[in-house]
Amino acid sequence: MDGEKEYIDINKALWNEKTVHHLKSDFYSLDSFMQGVSTLKEPELGLLGDIKGKSVLHLQCHFGQDSMSLSRMGAIVTGVDFSDKAIDVARKLVVKLDFDTKFICADIYALPDVLDKEYDIVFTSYGVLGWLPDMKRWARIVSRFLKKGGQFILAEFHPVVWMFDYEFTKVQYSYFNKEAIIETVSGTYADRAASIEMLEIGWNHNLSEVFQALLDAGLTIKQFKEYDHSPYNCFKNMVESEPGKFRLKGLEEKFPLLYTLKAVKE
Repeated sequence: MDGEKEYIDINKALWNEKTVHHLKSDFYSLDSFMQGVSTLKEPELGLLGDIKGKSVLHLQCHFGQDSMSLSRMGAIVTGVDFSDKAIDVARKLVVKLDFDTKFICADIYALPDVLDKEYDIVFTSYGVLGWLPDMKRWARIVSRFLKKGGQFILAEFHPVVWMFDYEFTKVQYSYFNKEAIIETVSGTYADRAASIEMLEIGWNHNLSEVFQALLDAGLTIKQFKEYDHSPYNCFKNMVESEPGKFRLKGLEEKFPLLYTLKAVKE
């Protein structure tokens, strides 16, 4: 892989294709969403609290269901994603729902080129950081778009998860960000039988890398929590051990699947 543009182009093509399949999937349950069901989960809702009237920037928003769920809670929301197909879908959905959610198509590293505002909250969640190579640069983007006193809310799969192979039978990758992970992967987490077999490029980011990047960008971490479950049935061999809580069969409560944090720009 040579250069930033190549990894962006490869992953953008992947996510454009994923969007087509995700729209039809039970995982995203578009019909239920359009009828009023929120796609936000307890871990992030517990950190967000009452956001009525708050301005929210949602980074890596896919086709905007969480962004529009934030709008349903009374927030003034802008969603950002680099997939032009996903953003096109989001803009069509928001018209149907008659929300005021705004959507921007941009790689988040380039966001300052097209957006010049500050927000009460910057929010991002679930499977987002692994598509970005540089946490320091990412954290500076988060800080750039936060007002003084503003909050950053992150809900993300734990880096321990990404150490394993797809069957969770062995440790295959480093916990640390040693190098780009370049793979050809079939299907998608939302539809494992989807007719997709495409190249993807990702990175694992250990907790200290994420935390230090935020601290260096001028944020103070106020809350941090690890979870032994996922709110999504998005990995192979998962069981719903409690309503809405999915764990890996045979490895229940053995290691963290998720973490959340709240940071403040003080």
